[in-house]
Amino acid sequence: MRQRRKFTREFKVEAVRLSRQPGRSVGEVAKSLDVGEGLLRRWRDEFGAEGGSAFSGSGKQTGLEEEIRKLRAEVERLRMEREILKKATVFFAKEQR
Repeated sequence: MRQRRKFTREFKVEAVRLSRQPGRSVGEVAKSLDVGEGLLRRWRDEFGAEGGSAFSGSGKQTGLEEEIRKLRAEVERLRMEREILKKATVFFAKEQR
């Protein structure tokens, strides 16, 4: 049974950078790096969601980029909480009738 490989953040960042170069396909880059095409696409999605500038080479986020990532996560959590409260309000308003 093949052991699961672990990739460093720097490796992932470089793989994503290579796959975004003009004239290179995701499949071509995945094959040259000996990783699955689906895995490389997942890395692209993950890094794309966090913003391309955060992965410009070193693989390390600056303090400002890290703060932006945390704030975006908090905003998403607060949106979900707001939706839950809206639904609860509607439910209890119906119950009181």
